[in-house]
Amino acid sequence: MKRYVVLVFVATLAVALGGWVLIAPHWAPALAGTDNADPVADPAVGAGLYQENCASCHGDTLQGQANWQSQGEDGQLPAPPHDETGHTWHHGDGLLFSYTKLGGKAALAQQGVVFNSGMPGFADRLSDQQIWDILAYIKSTWPARQQELQATRSEAERLQKDANQ
Repeated sequence: MKRYVVLVFVATLAVALGGWVLIAPHWAPALAGTDNADPVADPAVGAGLYQENCASCHGDTLQGQANWQSQGEDGQLPAPPHDETGHTWHHGDGLLFSYTKLGGKAALAQQGVVFNSGMPGFADRLSDQQIWDILAYIKSTWPARQQELQATRSEAERLQKDANQ
């Protein structure tokens, strides 16, 4: 039985990663203006920046807002958690950086996706380095498995970006 569960898990992971490779080319335009080449980031600095800039929506402990998967009356989704219970770790560094810098609506519009995101852009408030520091903090709170999966997605983004240049 254990062997069957492991085989099902591996097959599911392979399908998910294969799907990621198929969709990654559609995300390349959003990454074109970002440097997602493993910047040196400081999670300790990012923790303070997160509290100052992100916690009011995403929670002091990265827990997100209640009912974050259901649209509010304004048609927007509440702020998702950035801990392992959310979907932040499902995305590569380039998309996370663009989403933070440009805001959700603008980052997705670059990909041809129309989405009524409540995530504002922070380009006028945070430097690129500060955004990377915040992302390093968020990622440092995840269990090893989520960190590894997210790193794989980030590498797929980098490879796709390189292939498109």
